[in-house]
Amino acid sequence: MIPSFSFWEQNSFFKYDILIAGSGIVGFNAAIHLKSLAPHLQIAVIERGFLPSGASTKNAGFACFGSLSELCVQRDVIGEERLLKLVEKRWKGLTKLRTLLGDSTIDYQNNGSYELFLDDSSIKAENYLDKIDYFNQLLSPIFNHSSIFSREKSKVEYFGFKKVNQLIYNSLEAQIDTGKMMKALWMKAASMGIQVLNSCELLEIIPEENKIRIITDKGQFQCKKVLLATNAFTKKFFPELDVVPGRGQVIVTKPIENLKLKGTFHFDEGYYYFRNFENRVIFGGGRNLDFKGEETTEFGTSPIIQNELKHLLNTVILPNTHFEIEQ
Repeated sequence: MIPSFSFWEQNSFFKYDILIAGSGIVGFNAAIHLKSLAPHLQIAVIERGFLPSGASTKNAGFACFGSLSELCVQRDVIGEERLLKLVEKRWKGLTKLRTLLGDSTIDYQNNGSYELFLDDSSIKAENYLDKIDYFNQLLSPIFNHSSIFSREKSKVEYFGFKKVNQLIYNSLEAQIDTGKMMKALWMKAASMGIQVLNSCELLEIIPEENKIRIITDKGQFQCKKVLLATNAFTKKFFPELDVVPGRGQVIVTKPIENLKLKGTFHFDEGYYYFRNFENRVIFGGGRNLDFKGEETTEFGTSPIIQNELKHLLNTVILPNTHFEIEQ
């Protein structure tokens, strides 16, 4: 049942210049950017969930632009020129986020990243080791840095990995606290006078002559422009768009004493990723085990992926360490 609202509520809370659907990274940054350009604009952000519904508060907190194998695959698909533009956009986006919120606010830590190459994987380290110099030279103008990637095989034993024959280190990748970042974006938007309305689900967009009507489960809004920052959920409103969701599954261990992991870690062309957070291992991925099954906007887990994540924790990441899954 759609609630009824008073005259004052209807007059002050349901009419805007710009209405943004989605209170994730994209939605809040868009709202903040537009309000900075034109402070007079009346802007609201609506969100169907109590907290952001998509990946913004559910990722592993990697501040990354691509492991070496990921960049190689992307170059083969889109070409060198477009890859450079893509990496530059990722780096500029991260720089903008850090400038907007501050490194301490988002707990930004430049501990670097490591790409693991497994003994029994079809993805062999030899395929990429000889590309290190090429990519260092290719990417150096973007970062003003000439030694981005390097070999770090000696760290395999230190980290305690098994079945890993090579590590490639990326000196520029980092990590953040995703929860702190989203909370800071939320507070920044509110401090600028941007209205944030949670638990308000967008149902329909109706363009009219001089306005747009937005139908939600809480009532009808009116605005001049609407921005959909709903990413994988956008296809619900525009079925013709070539947008395919890719669910990500993650497990988190309970705290582990003397955990040596420091930095962010990827393997299998980025399909698996893990890090240390307060001596817990946050480990996610495995979408490549079931691409079709993970092309869903439904939240949940699947045995095939959860079992593989646990297996890899046991045999590769924490082979000689007792751990328990917390979440």
